[in-house]
Amino acid sequence: MNTNPLAPTRLDAPSKPTILAVDDTPENLDLIRAVLANDYRMRVARDGLTALRLALQNPPDLILLDIMMPEMDGYEVCRRLKADPRLADIPVIFVTGMGEVADESRGFDVGAVDYITKPISPPVLARRVRTHLALYDQNRELEQRVRQRTRELYQTRLQIIRRLGRAAEFKDNETGNHIMRMSHYTRLIGLAAGMNEHQADLLFNAAPMHDIGKIGIPDRILLKSGRLDDEEWRIMRAHPVIGAEIIGEHSNDLLRFAQQIALTHHEKWDGSGYPHGIKGADIPLIGRITAIADVFDALTSARPYKPAWAVMDAVQEIEQGAGSHFDPDLLPAFKRALAEIERIMDLYSAEKEMPLDHDLNAR
Repeated sequence: MNTNPLAPTRLDAPSKPTILAVDDTPENLDLIRAVLANDYRMRVARDGLTALRLALQNPPDLILLDIMMPEMDGYEVCRRLKADPRLADIPVIFVTGMGEVADESRGFDVGAVDYITKPISPPVLARRVRTHLALYDQNRELEQRVRQRTRELYQTRLQIIRRLGRAAEFKDNETGNHIMRMSHYTRLIGLAAGMNEHQADLLFNAAPMHDIGKIGIPDRILLKSGRLDDEEWRIMRAHPVIGAEIIGEHSNDLLRFAQQIALTHHEKWDGSGYPHGIKGADIPLIGRITAIADVFDALTSARPYKPAWAVMDAVQEIEQGAGSHFDPDLLPAFKRALAEIERIMDLYSAEKEMPLDHDLNAR
């Protein structure tokens, strides 16, 4: 032991795990503290309600829980712990005089990881606590690694989606910021229509793939300056199907959204759209939202064949298309989002060209 008062204090020493011991008998709590206090920070409660309150205030690393207590028994305490997402992962060890097989089985059924019968054996208690804390630490480390890997995979998918979306834009000779503007528009309309943040972000990140199928359209058609003839138009109308095939079918929500958007953003509310002529609520909501965002940006953007429309002229065009081209129930959401949409129009105007690796999530 270093007794030098001038020796530096170790600031990186790991803190002791916290154990919450719950028992209505003071002598049992005293014994548990005597066995564990040297290695762990100890907190105690003499009833179930106090135990739940202490656990919520500062979640412990492990709970030692008696069963036979007044007002609320240990089984109920454990059930409430496991029903709360903030506390559900904390390992619970029952320490009780109820030693029948049925008692142990019930304890495991409500979520305990172990079962120690009284009278307490100090070596058994110390070893079980050490073992389950080690397992808990391993599980937390594994979950952290899985979350990190999941984030990395998600970011990789995002980068692929953005770059494929930009590739389709370059082939189509679109303005460089179209993909950014319409992606923001979809998110804003989605939120205004009642989507939660997670759903709206999925829509925002999947929308760049809406025209990926144009990669498969011949340049002679895609870049033609004049009106398309019937055969050329038939080929052009195939790009949603091509896009859906490029993306493929996936259980992943982001890629599933991207495929649905690519396939359905040219469908119309009255069934006159393409590629499949589906109508009304049979068109996925994300496709209906993207249709409004895509057309609005096309109208308000200058193209080789037309000047940019004024915002209110474009809004009037969307209004006139409600019930035929567009979902009429989405029109109020579109209007509620219009102020923010105009802000995005200015932020990502054609004169403010963004580089290919610009962070699309910067809002």
